[in-house]
Amino acid sequence: MLKRFSLILLMSCVATLSLAQNYPTKPIKVVVGYAAGGAVDVVARTIGQSLSTSLGQPVIVENKPGAGTNIAVKSVVTAEPDGYTMMMAANALAANMSLYQPAPFDAERDLVAVSLIGRVPVVIAANPNAPYTNIKQLIDAAKGKPNSIAFGTPGNGSTPHMAIELFARAAGIDLQHIPYRGGSPAITDVIGGQLPLVAVNALEVLPHVKSGKLKVLAVLSPNRSAIFPDVPTIAESGFPGFEASVWYGLVAPAATPKPIVNKLHDEVQKALQTKEVRERMNAVGGEVVPGSSEMFTNLIRSERQRYAKLVREANIQPD
Repeated sequence: MLKRFSLILLMSCVATLSLAQNYPTKPIKVVVGYAAGGAVDVVARTIGQSLSTSLGQPVIVENKPGAGTNIAVKSVVTAEPDGYTMMMAANALAANMSLYQPAPFDAERDLVAVSLIGRVPVVIAANPNAPYTNIKQLIDAAKGKPNSIAFGTPGNGSTPHMAIELFARAAGIDLQHIPYRGGSPAITDVIGGQLPLVAVNALEVLPHVKSGKLKVLAVLSPNRSAIFPDVPTIAESGFPGFEASVWYGLVAPAATPKPIVNKLHDEVQKALQTKEVRERMNAVGGEVVPGSSEMFTNLIRSERQRYAKLVREANIQPD
């Protein structure tokens, strides 16, 4: 009986290894939970193009926006675990398990981390006529009139919203949150003077900063941004150790064979070393973050815990 079990196990391993060696034999789909043209979409298409070349099969990006990316996540959770469906996930993957109740999914149970791709910092930007040009002046103004300074974000529970809530708690100030349905309308209102501040990812404000319609007070990253080299980091502004970035990474259905996950991880790591991918990531204000699948798994877990605490203490509700 034991010999028979060992033989079955051996045959199963051989079959799995053979599957990985032949993989892929058809196009691969990468689901994005946001509309085309945004930072996550740009990153997905950049990595997809590189993987298409190295794997010899088309990599198709499919945009499935809605429900704070939950629609996209669920489509991947229920997909065939054969390596032909992945998702370019961001912070919402970790946040939504606490933000939405009951939890729509369990990322650690339902998905497997393939590879972290990179990070793009959240920035705090202001109308050029706002009476503060740096974080210290903003904090002083906020302490003088608690809850009187408004900031716009892409929505309740969005990464920029969470980032500013964390920053406000660290700074000991109260700011008034104005949620929008996306970063663009929030930016439009700040440019128009309807509110003084907006928190979004660096890519979204870049053209408006270049045109002089917005000014960036700080980037919420440990290092200065490639696209805003003259803007101080939040650490340089008096908050060492504080960081709030939009991170991106590929995940797949939980039962995806390990050899296929390993092969995809290795190909992504190769892509992150290429000049083209690095330049494209720099162009959207981010940086590549090479590393193991375990590193990405640990990031999702730690971010899940951090967001759970913030959602509970600040009583944050989804849109």
